[in-house]
Amino acid sequence: MRITAATAVTTAAVALVAAVTGGCGTGAGGTGPAPARTPSATGPATSAPPTAIPSAGPVTVHARSGPLGPILVDGQGRAFYLFTADRGRASTCYDDCAQGWPPVLVRGAPTAGSGVREELLGTTARRDGSRQVTYHEQPLYYFDRDKRPGDVRGQGADEHGGRWYVLGPAGNRITRPVPSGSAVP
Repeated sequence: MRITAATAVTTAAVALVAAVTGGCGTGAGGTGPAPARTPSATGPATSAPPTAIPSAGPVTVHARSGPLGPILVDGQGRAFYLFTADRGRASTCYDDCAQGWPPVLVRGAPTAGSGVREELLGTTARRDGSRQVTYHEQPLYYFDRDKRPGDVRGQGADEHGGRWYVLGPAGNRITRPVPSGSAVP
């Protein structure tokens, strides 16, 4: 009886460990979140909310109107931000900063979508060798608390030694705050 009870406890423990660790992978051998769907080349999606910050892959940059006027977004409608602490094309947002403000990474070259000037798109190398999308020579970032298309919760935030602003299609930072009543809680 003791052997049977010990075997049952061991079997249950192994099953629990397998269940917990089985859901942690991406199916590609990594442990990070599954890549988000590929952005649409026809324009930003408005029906399905973004579920995760996209990993490196194709990136299409669009202009989309909202409470701050036209701003740059990805194919899911997620806003792009610039960081005032960056100097030129070099990103200064790493480690803890990049956890809350993930860089917009691309494999290949970014694509200009509706309302975007292709000549302003580019990339810059990060310390780890990945490529970050730039617009008008400014590295682009997501904000991890923007959950739905059109969210601009990071607008004007003062974090990690600089301010964070969305960009307009001309590459200009938009510094005005989100109008009262249109902010996402």
